[in-house]
Amino acid sequence: MALSTSSRSKLWILMITAFIDMVGLLMVIPLLPFYAKSLGAGGLVVGTLISSFAVAQLISAPMWGRFSDAYGRRPALLVGLSASVIAYIVFAFALSLPHPLFFLFLSRIVQGAGGGTVSVIQAYVADATAPEERAKALGWLSAATNAGVAIGPLIGPLTLRWGERGPGLFAAVLCVLNIAFAWRYLNESRDMKEAAESKADTTKRGRSRDAIGRVVSHPAAPASRLIWIYAIGLGAFQGVMSMLALLLSARFGVTANTIGYFFAYTGVLSVVTRALILGPMIDRFGEPRLARIGQILLATGLALLSFIRPLADPAAVAAMLGGVLPARAVALLPYLPLAIAVAFLPLGTAFTFPCVTSLLSRVISSKERGLYMGVQQTFGGMARVLFPILFGFLYDRGSGLPFLVSATLVLFTVYLGLGMEAYTRSDAKPAAA
Repeated sequence: MALSTSSRSKLWILMITAFIDMVGLLMVIPLLPFYAKSLGAGGLVVGTLISSFAVAQLISAPMWGRFSDAYGRRPALLVGLSASVIAYIVFAFALSLPHPLFFLFLSRIVQGAGGGTVSVIQAYVADATAPEERAKALGWLSAATNAGVAIGPLIGPLTLRWGERGPGLFAAVLCVLNIAFAWRYLNESRDMKEAAESKADTTKRGRSRDAIGRVVSHPAAPASRLIWIYAIGLGAFQGVMSMLALLLSARFGVTANTIGYFFAYTGVLSVVTRALILGPMIDRFGEPRLARIGQILLATGLALLSFIRPLADPAAVAAMLGGVLPARAVALLPYLPLAIAVAFLPLGTAFTFPCVTSLLSRVISSKERGLYMGVQQTFGGMARVLFPILFGFLYDRGSGLPFLVSATLVLFTVYLGLGMEAYTRSDAKPAAA
């Protein structure tokens, strides 16, 4: 089913807003390690600086969810974008201020706190689209943000010609223009009458701490299962991506000058899949089944990466083949399964995460939709912080170990998703969280 005209119009406006926001964010992130190293910081400080964004984001996500449930999605998004402006300005002047490292951390924390509105964006999509349209809409939104991820790092270094303040100030100006665009064209998606009733009735309004507790204490509940699927899958993917460069360097001799090709490859596949393939696949398989297909693809790609290695003696293999292929061509043969395995990662995530988030919007009432999507981001944020540390520990004990562990965890999430078809019927009602 194609998106309705009204939903398509709202989605395009939100996609433009998210795209511009991601361009500004990715203008700054690649420069952070260089700014920190210019201050004499080591790898541990750089890693902590990067992770501080995720920590602030996961802490603030439920708060933004509650705020948007009570006061609307549009105000929450505008306030979050305003926090980004402040963060970019702090980043621009950080190196010229006393205690510059402190201000670099401050810029990341402020940016992460404003970035907690990811759940609000997802709730906006859920409000503005019909249930059967949501996974496709979330896929399009992800495609827009992935396009921003690809373009932002190309713009950031160009603005350094204006000095060290150039990237931060340019990103701030871009964000101000984004706020003006959102203020003018982004309409409220929340039913404000329902929001007022929810805000007035404090006995029924869920709190983030209670919701997080329910996810932990009632793991078999539909919402809890979906949140665990999202968190485990996201953590496995992010953790492995943090180790991928090390694996490719150790086994295939990939360097800092060539690793970008792999990430560009996955980025293009992610955009194409979410923009062009996801919708027809949902129409054919449905959200629950497609999510399981995505989980299996992701697990397969992760497992394959642990085993793929270059040929130790291409000349001997060429001789075994009777000289049909020269040794140089034979040496390239392992790159084909490597390309397939790496491709399974963006394909798997593109099929899994939009479907899981859409299903979550179905199993909870609209009164708590923002809250539970904020809780989903909290669990996902915790996974983004913890899994890279765990997988780094495992990698030191065996380069293939984190990939096998992550594949096992993702396969376990297939079991968690069984039976979700019951919540995609048109007559299905939200279940107890």
